[in-house]
Amino acid sequence: MSDCLFCKIATKEIPSTMVYEDEDVYAFLDIHPVQPGHTLIVPKVHSEWLLDTDPEILKKLVVVGQRVARAVLSGLGVEGCNFTQNNGAVAGQAIPHFHFHVIPRKAGDGFKVWHGMPYGSAEEAEEVARKIRDACHSA
Repeated sequence: MSDCLFCKIATKEIPSTMVYEDEDVYAFLDIHPVQPGHTLIVPKVHSEWLLDTDPEILKKLVVVGQRVARAVLSGLGVEGCNFTQNNGAVAGQAIPHFHFHVIPRKAGDGFKVWHGMPYGSAEEAEEVARKIRDACHSA
């Protein structure tokens, strides 16, 4: 996609701080990191989100994500990391190009991923689960 920011970064039309690269995947430091070392992992071929990403490329992205996460842990000496992915603007996806975030974590860093909202009842949880189960059979 000609005007996609992450496509331009992956093709080096726009500079970035590269962490990892192969023929299908490009990983680079986020310019607005949640924590130092916050890395983005993108496919070189444009897709907007999880649902339109080629399954073979998706597998490669996950394997590279695992490699980058291990490198973040050992290279930065942190205690853990978040491996996240957002789909659509409503879910927090700021750039419409599929990507994973690897966010280094250490105790007391203050970063919160989410605040839980419990179901009102077991019946409500079961109804939500039923809707998802039914949709899984037709997906």
